[in-house]
Amino acid sequence: MGIVVLTMKASVIEMFLVLLVTGIHSNKEMTKKIKRPKFNVPQINCDVKAGKIINPEFAVKCPAGCQDPRYHVYGTDVYASYSSVCAAAVHSGVLDNSGGKILVRKVAGQSGYKGSYSNGVQSLSLPRWRESFIVSEGKPQKGVTYPSALTYSSPKSPAAKAGETTKAYQKPSVPGTTSQPVTLMQVPGTTPAEATHTTLPRPSASAGSTTSSPRPQPVGHRSRELDLWSTITYPSSQNSPRANPGFVPKEELSTQSLEPVSQGDPNCKVDLSFLIDGSASIGKRRFRIQKQFLAAIAQALDIGPAGPLMGVVQYGDNPATQFNLKTHMNSRDLKAAIEKITQRGGLSNVGRAIASVTKNFFSKANGNRGGAPNVAVVMVDGWPTDKVEEASRVARESGINIFFITIEGAVETEKQYEVEPNFANKAVCRTNSFYSLSVQSWFSLHKTVQPLVKRVCDTDRLACSKTCFNSADIGFVIDGSSSVGTGNFRTVLQFVANLSKEFEISDTDTRIGAVQYTYEQRLEFGFDAYSTKPDILNAIKRVGYWSGGTSTGAAIHYALEHLFKKSKPNKRKLMILITDGRSYDDIRIPAMAAHHKGVITYAIGVAWAAQDELDVIATHPAKDHAFFVDEFDNLYKSVPKIIRNICTEFNSQPRN
Repeated sequence: MGIVVLTMKASVIEMFLVLLVTGIHSNKEMTKKIKRPKFNVPQINCDVKAGKIINPEFAVKCPAGCQDPRYHVYGTDVYASYSSVCAAAVHSGVLDNSGGKILVRKVAGQSGYKGSYSNGVQSLSLPRWRESFIVSEGKPQKGVTYPSALTYSSPKSPAAKAGETTKAYQKPSVPGTTSQPVTLMQVPGTTPAEATHTTLPRPSASAGSTTSSPRPQPVGHRSRELDLWSTITYPSSQNSPRANPGFVPKEELSTQSLEPVSQGDPNCKVDLSFLIDGSASIGKRRFRIQKQFLAAIAQALDIGPAGPLMGVVQYGDNPATQFNLKTHMNSRDLKAAIEKITQRGGLSNVGRAIASVTKNFFSKANGNRGGAPNVAVVMVDGWPTDKVEEASRVARESGINIFFITIEGAVETEKQYEVEPNFANKAVCRTNSFYSLSVQSWFSLHKTVQPLVKRVCDTDRLACSKTCFNSADIGFVIDGSSSVGTGNFRTVLQFVANLSKEFEISDTDTRIGAVQYTYEQRLEFGFDAYSTKPDILNAIKRVGYWSGGTSTGAAIHYALEHLFKKSKPNKRKLMILITDGRSYDDIRIPAMAAHHKGVITYAIGVAWAAQDELDVIATHPAKDHAFFVDEFDNLYKSVPKIIRNICTEFNSQPRN
């Protein structure tokens, strides 16, 4: 019996071992068959900027052709996130123009990015940017997990065109067309329980929306009357001093007279002009909603002498100032004044209104404070009846931050009536949606209050406060060789003075310095020597003619060491060199050094100057930075073009 039991135990053990071995073998076979999923490298287009991708570290595949100058790059080795990812990879040498896979890692922003020419790509200089990135070869690093789908900051990323699956932050959805109650009024300071509301059903899209039925198009502009409800509820919060920007009934304003008057929000010190649409096409009800929007803005801003100040200009055929910056010094009085504005009628001549504001509104007599950023918010119902691009450009170059709010813009069938297609993007400082807001319906205009207030108060991002006229250190490098002669030298100095007159000169604005050279070099005056325009012009007049040889290369090197080394980090560096002949020394290495240090160089040649040398000295592209005149007396003719090119280049630079 014992032998039988032992035999059975042995059989069980043997069977267990067989099953164990078989299981291990099967497991190995299954392991061999299971393959790791292949990592999918997302593909992007050449125009995708690193700042649009939220992922801190990622791998991407670039297409061929990203060496094209259309795709801008800012920096060398470490690039500003405003740069094209793939073009930066070509510039760094990680890729060639045939494309391929790369790794991208975000790093901190820098106070300066140096431009350079490398691998067929010209990168540009940039004073500062909030975020940077570096690129490396597309070999995944151990321990790093790269996303197979990128997350974008905008749902309309160009990468979507490349067929990539993307994740994006979604904008708030457009309100539905179902009936919702509309609160007519709520007095600031009352709780929801205390306030007595009268509510009515909101009209459906078929009843109240202008997009649901054809619109007549007289003289290239729509004329329509919408059955809108007279008031809209604006968001409120009881815990904020800028809370409850709702519209206050006229009869209740007197009850607030004993309240303490605010000095304004010191964190939002801006001089603000609203250009409101008073044209006939807007209709009375829309005009009333527009005024309610202004009142809500006035409440949310917390108007006061230590904070924001606000004036209003109404436009139709011609603009008219309703009140200027110093007329009303608190939100309560401002809201009462807004309520009294009456509609003017006429066309929607927005361009004419912007030109008038640029010329007249932001003056000291109208309450402009000088140290506060100038902001103009333009409200447009549909589209303007005149052109806005040129007037807006002049406004921006005058230091005015232009914001556009377009309500119920042209739909596809209406675009043929626009005087200037894509007018909002042509008008604003940057086409990144920071300066332009598109509102689908007058019903939803109230949702724009807080986003707009946040933007106009974000003074660090008001890029147009800095202009081509007030943000540079300009160093003149003047040829004083024997071939110039005393008379012509005075003509050159007049040319220098004519250029200097165009800029706003002070310690905090544009600064001017000058170097004269022959075989030797002499610092006539540095950037910190004079801080007013009259003093600069007098200093230029006092420069004495030296006479001697022409060592232009040594002069450029001298200017970099003795003039531009003392330039402020946040200033654009401009070198304007004037010469009348070929240099006795080599100019290539000093010119490359200037370009590498981010000095934008303009080369002005007269008479016997060599065009090939001018092209080498000048910043790329040479056609925009190298000028030649046959006689000294013709120098003055090049002043407008040089100024125009300086401003065009400035306005093409990205800023936060």
